[in-house]
Amino acid sequence: MFILPREEGQGLAEYAFILVFVAIAIVVIVAIFGEGLALLYDSIITDLSAVM
Repeated sequence: MFILPREEGQGLAEYAFILVFVAIAIVVIVAIFGEGLALLYDSIITDLSAVM
């Protein structure tokens, strides 16, 4: 009888790597576009407060 090796930890490690890469991508995107996004949100809030 041939027994396959267990690879349970491998899947967990792959998900951890994906999570790390997504977190790094979010940090880079916020670093690049953060100030522009803050200005956009501020203008939206200002416009909404003017309407109400």
